Amino acid sequence: MNNSIVLGIIWHLIGAASAACFYAPFKQVKSWSWETMWSLGGFFSWIILPWAVSYVLLPDFWAYYGSFSFATLLPVFLFGAMWGIGNINYGLTMRYLGMSLGIGIAIGITLIIGTLMTPVLQGKIGMLFGTAGGRLTLLGVLVAVIGVAIVSYAGYLKEKALGIQAEEFNLKKGLILAVMCGIFSAGMSFAMSAAVPMHDAARALGIDPLYVALPSYVVIMGGGAIVNLGFCIIRLATRKNLSLRADMSVAKSLLVANILFSILGGTMWYLQFFFYAWGHASIPIEYDYMSWMLHMSFYVLCGGIVGLVLKEWVCVGRKPVRILCLGALVIILAANIVGLGMAL
Repeated sequence: MNNSIVLGIIWHLIGAASAACFYAPFKQVKSWSWETMWSLGGFFSWIILPWAVSYVLLPDFWAYYGSFSFATLLPVFLFGAMWGIGNINYGLTMRYLGMSLGIGIAIGITLIIGTLMTPVLQGKIGMLFGTAGGRLTLLGVLVAVIGVAIVSYAGYLKEKALGIQAEEFNLKKGLILAVMCGIFSAGMSFAMSAAVPMHDAARALGIDPLYVALPSYVVIMGGGAIVNLGFCIIRLATRKNLSLRADMSVAKSLLVANILFSILGGTMWYLQFFFYAWGHASIPIEYDYMSWMLHMSFYVLCGGIVGLVLKEWVCVGRKPVRILCLGALVIILAANIVGLGMAL
């Protein structure tokens, strides 16, 4: 396995760790509706940071985006909006199935679809099944899905031991939403594939290969922002139990704290894709679709590790922790299998 592949796997791990931790600052937000908190964090994550980073990177910000045709930008934007729909369904899945069951189904589906549909769209399906490296990476995907299932089962046992239940448990609704979340969340993988002309143009401008994907986030996350912010604004405007004015009327010290925690959460959410871009740039181009598999499986892995560090598993007994550790090892094994497949 060459150094570039190893480095790419490490960058994906760092990005996934940021994703696993991003909600911690949001938990510190008090006396605000979820819609206000999510909108503020998302505004920084999906608009402010992508635009700011791209403005710094590009020699001529407006000329760069103006150089692309509508036909080039539209699929990138629409796949970003698709990913945004997945974000909304992700939260609703947790409401109806609980964290562990919801994450297991949603992440498992998006891992499979985002990884395997991308080479289909790129016309690489023959290489995936017809080469030793492709078949080995497929095995890695299968092992990763097994690892995600094991970690999710450990989480289910943990929730059961602690008496944690879904907010409004509804198996039928939850399963439908989990499947939708898994399908739509894969839009980020499709968007990155559609944005290759934007990456190539950034590379032609002399931008470091690690950063060439970042300008495309202005379009990708712009699509996600419209969906998420639109959803939150509509709810704030139409739900009688929600009020932006009431959220802004809390004590000044609490208002400042809520703003800072929301911005921090949004920044950490953006950083997952900042390092995703670095990992994506380090993966051999013929296997770039494996970036999504690495990100999603590491996301589940890091979520379990964060829970251990925060002592969320202290009172659940040994069995759930052992199963969690087994799942973590399986995911690590999957990453190594994928790495070996890409090295062939």
